[in-house]
Amino acid sequence: MNIKTTDTRDKILKTAEQLIYQNGIHAMGMDVLVKTSGVARKSIYRHFANKEDVASAALTERDERWMQWFRSESDKGETPQERILNMFTALTSWFESDGFRGCAFINTAGEVGDPEDPVRQIAKMHKQKLLDYVLELAGQLNVENPEALAKQLLILLEGAITMSYVMGDLKAAGNAREIARLMLEQVSPGK
Repeated sequence: MNIKTTDTRDKILKTAEQLIYQNGIHAMGMDVLVKTSGVARKSIYRHFANKEDVASAALTERDERWMQWFRSESDKGETPQERILNMFTALTSWFESDGFRGCAFINTAGEVGDPEDPVRQIAKMHKQKLLDYVLELAGQLNVENPEALAKQLLILLEGAITMSYVMGDLKAAGNAREIARLMLEQVSPGK
């Protein structure tokens, strides 16, 4: 693949991701994608079979980029407890960023009824990666049941995202962080 082809593909995916995040998958028609990206329909179809393929590729790239950012921000802590609490600090900065519209994966999964649809599967994969990361951190603690702790922390993360977006509560991540801190004190006293 030459550089021009890669640039065109990247432009299509970047535009598709922005459109999906702003307005949802159903609002991102091929006509809108052509107009917004400035890429000819023929060029889009040279890279992707249909709108669903474009959406799936855009969401997959968003997953990789978001997880890399989230891990990088969270991993700034020196101890597992600090890294766990940093997850909520990272969310706060995301919530306060321009254009925050909640979780792209929750939003798009809500648009698709079929649990086997590729978009739903990408959303599920994203949440599984997030759970795996939280479990990785919880597993570094000396706790009896790191799996249960990781699932509880994931609920706090997801709840904070939802409260911030739906309710406009910019303190949701801070509130969830405080609950997480209390949980960590309970499961690993003296740490």
